[in-house]
Amino acid sequence: MKLYDSIGPNPRVVRIFMAERGVEVPRVTLDLMGGENRQPPHLARNPMGQMPCLELDDGSHLSEIIPICEYLDEITPGPSLIGATPQQRAETRMWVRRIDLNIVEPLTNGFRFSQGLKLFKDRVRCLPEAAEGLKAIAQDNLAKLDQMLAGRQFVCQERLTLADILLFAFLDFGNQVRQPINPEFKAIAAHHAMMAARPSAQA
Repeated sequence: MKLYDSIGPNPRVVRIFMAERGVEVPRVTLDLMGGENRQPPHLARNPMGQMPCLELDDGSHLSEIIPICEYLDEITPGPSLIGATPQQRAETRMWVRRIDLNIVEPLTNGFRFSQGLKLFKDRVRCLPEAAEGLKAIAQDNLAKLDQMLAGRQFVCQERLTLADILLFAFLDFGNQVRQPINPEFKAIAAHHAMMAARPSAQA
C-alpha cells in the first residue's frame, strides 16, 4: 500500500489513526498549497482531488478519511479503534457521523469561505456570505457536545476511537484558523488536552 499525504486536518486524521494502530505505510507527500492534488496524476487516483488517498496493493484507490481508517482497522492486527462488537462499531460510527456533520463540516467550510477563500475560491464553490454563520453553527454544536462529554474520558465512554481522533484533529485545525476552542467548553478543552498529550498527536 501507499498513502498519498499532505498538510491539512484530513490527512492528519489518518496519520494519527495509523500511529494509534501501529500501522506503517509508505507515504508520498503532495504539495496541497501548490495544487498538486488538482493535477491529472492525482485526479486519476481521486477524481474529487481531495487528500489523502490510499493506494491498495492491487492498484485501486480509497479516498475519504473514514473509509480509509476503517479499511486499515480491518486489515491490520491489534485492538480496533472502531469497535470489537457490532454495538461498539455502531456507537463509534454514530459519534463519527455527529462530529463530522455537525462540527467538522461547518468549521472547515467556515474557514474555506473566509480565511481560506484565496486558496479555495478557484477550487470549490465558496459562499463568503455564509462563513460567519457556519462558524457559529460549529460553536453551537460544540456547546452541545461539551455537555455530552461531561464526565467521559473519550467520546465513546472508556474507548479511544476514530471519533476522538476526528474531533481532536479538526479542533486543532480550528485553533490555527481563528476558530479556537471556547474556554467555557470545559469537557471539550479537557478532551483536546488529553489527545494532544498522546504520542500519536505528533503524527
